[in-house]
Amino acid sequence: MNSVPNITVIGAGFGAVTAIKTLRKSNPSARITLIAPEPTMQYYPSLIWVPAKIRSRDDIMVDLKPLLARLGVSYQPGRVVGVEVEGRRVLVEHGGETIGLDNDGLIIASGGRFIKKLPGIEHAITVCEGIDAAERIRDRLASMTGGTIAVGFGGNPNEPSAVRGGPMFEMLFGIDRLLRKQGRRDQFKIVFFNPSNRPGNRLGESAVDNLLARMKKFDIEARLGTRMQRFEADKVVTEAGEFAADLILFMPGMTGPAWLEHAPFPKSPGGMIQAQATTKVVGFEKVYVVGDSGSYPAPDWAPKQAHMADLMAVAAAHNLLAELAGKPANETFKWELICVMDMLDRAVLVFRNEKRQFITPPSRLLHYAKRLFEWWYLRSIR
Repeated sequence: MNSVPNITVIGAGFGAVTAIKTLRKSNPSARITLIAPEPTMQYYPSLIWVPAKIRSRDDIMVDLKPLLARLGVSYQPGRVVGVEVEGRRVLVEHGGETIGLDNDGLIIASGGRFIKKLPGIEHAITVCEGIDAAERIRDRLASMTGGTIAVGFGGNPNEPSAVRGGPMFEMLFGIDRLLRKQGRRDQFKIVFFNPSNRPGNRLGESAVDNLLARMKKFDIEARLGTRMQRFEADKVVTEAGEFAADLILFMPGMTGPAWLEHAPFPKSPGGMIQAQATTKVVGFEKVYVVGDSGSYPAPDWAPKQAHMADLMAVAAAHNLLAELAGKPANETFKWELICVMDMLDRAVLVFRNEKRQFITPPSRLLHYAKRLFEWWYLRSIR
């Protein structure tokens, strides 16, 4: 291998950004290329504040060009459509043409893909699809004078960790709080729906008890334990019946990226890239995966976004550089769930690892802690 490695990173989220920062810090001379449709990171944790106008598009969309320039990282615009040559070539579609980018090492941090198989899914808005969806929710709420708001999430039955329930609980209680602050909560009915009788059980049993109690306290109707059949423009239909809905907010489960169908990597039953505890793709040399794209040997409650994606990216970067240098590549990380669940002016902290789990009472301090972390994290990028 050349003394100056040529490394490709796919993605522009938490995992990708941490990967390029770690690679550059550990190897000042490496050639690093980032592939993404736009040189922009969306700061997903703050999307839940957009409907309440606490955050705007300019706050969410982070231009990565200054960071890439500081780090000496090349940017390749385009959409990944496949991977060839045992991971050594990434196929990128841009401007109507497909090009192949060769590499000595590859880190995949492109994120997952929402499962859109439920009939009528087009009638629901998924906040974690990005700023456009969050703005649609903001505008719809502002235009409504009353009605029923339905909030729910689903999963991937073959991949327990491929679910994002936390943001939907934030939307649920955030909308309730927003309407109360506006003095119009009594004009709305809020319904939470989920196929599980214990929604959010990845957060821990005490957290589920707390969330269900809060729903009851704030007059949020819970429709639990029946599978969803379809959405219509003005209703949610489950196996147990249907209910009217003027606004449907729904987070589907996730699967792997679309380009995985045109790549040689092993897939988990849920459609993710199968990885080892070191984040190395099973059966492939110098190919690593972090975040929602991968399936890992982990507890079924383990998250793969944000904080955990950062931890995975550090391990992936260190292991890739070690492997390129012919050294042992065995760095791992500890699985932990840290979720500051915000409710506009206060928040709770949910924590879980393999030894313990807890949820704190609501606190204004935690709300500002979430804002402080946002400032601290984005300061290092902008």
